[in-house]
Amino acid sequence: MQEEELIQLLQNPDKKDEAFSLLVKEYKVRLYWHIRNFVKIHEDADDVLQNVFIKVYRNIHKFKGESKLYSWMYRIASNESITFLNKKAKKLQISNEEIQDYILDNLQSDVYFEGDEIQLKLQKAIAKLPEKQQLVFNMKYFQELKYKEMSEILETSVGALKSNYHHAVKKIESYLKKY
Repeated sequence: MQEEELIQLLQNPDKKDEAFSLLVKEYKVRLYWHIRNFVKIHEDADDVLQNVFIKVYRNIHKFKGESKLYSWMYRIASNESITFLNKKAKKLQISNEEIQDYILDNLQSDVYFEGDEIQLKLQKAIAKLPEKQQLVFNMKYFQELKYKEMSEILETSVGALKSNYHHAVKKIESYLKKY
């Protein structure tokens, strides 16, 4: 089904539920991994993903079609992930920087984490990056998005994204050599 057709069905009250099921089936895995790269823990990613789909369902009538539907949902997923991490930090009474360390400390005990020591080091290196560089690195490295797609999602120029990715890679390489 073409994206335009899906949007029309989603915005039709009689077809919305059926179309929403198609939307979830189509995008849940990609959005899950995007969120998981932020929050790291499987259960947290599931919770955030559920919130994302609730927001999409409630706000699909506001979608103007100025970007791709996937880009719009990706932005929602990014924002929900950041909000989740900020709330978690506040609840634990730690800073937003400390929440990354807290999550990584708990990552090894996550039964859904399949990485080895090298993967854990990579996750630690990524966690040390500024938020924007983390986002760009994850989208490019793990999700293999093109800069044009990332530009649409993040509403940033391709040049700025390439620069962020380059700096992120250099910082990660430096961290991995050091540790």
